[in-house]
Amino acid sequence: MRVDKYLWCIRYFKTRSIATKACKEGKVRVNGDIIKPSREVYPTDKITVRKNQIHYELVVLDTPKSRLGAKLVDIYRKDVTPTETLQKLDLLKYSKEYHRTKGLGRPTKKDRRDIDDWFEEPTDKDSEE
Repeated sequence: MRVDKYLWCIRYFKTRSIATKACKEGKVRVNGDIIKPSREVYPTDKITVRKNQIHYELVVLDTPKSRLGAKLVDIYRKDVTPTETLQKLDLLKYSKEYHRTKGLGRPTKKDRRDIDDWFEEPTDKDSEE
């Protein structure tokens, strides 16, 4: 089975064209070698995939006939990614800035509601309190 199709079948990439593009860009290695998308993979091959700044490592156990459900993926591959790498992924999640920098772009829906509340005239109930 082609390596791009294999990575798509075991759900490392959402589409096969994205998997092909990753292979062409050199983000996929088989047994340490940069490969073309058409390279065949066989059981016991070690694949390294760079995705989202993380190097995922997996060992091919078998090749599926078609795309699999998420629960069946572990039958065809063994994930041997070091735990330090996965911890780095958690740090990347926390380091990202979750809030939009003030003053850039259009206001969000929440920003618009806050602005509307700010400019809304007080009602009689508000002035009595």
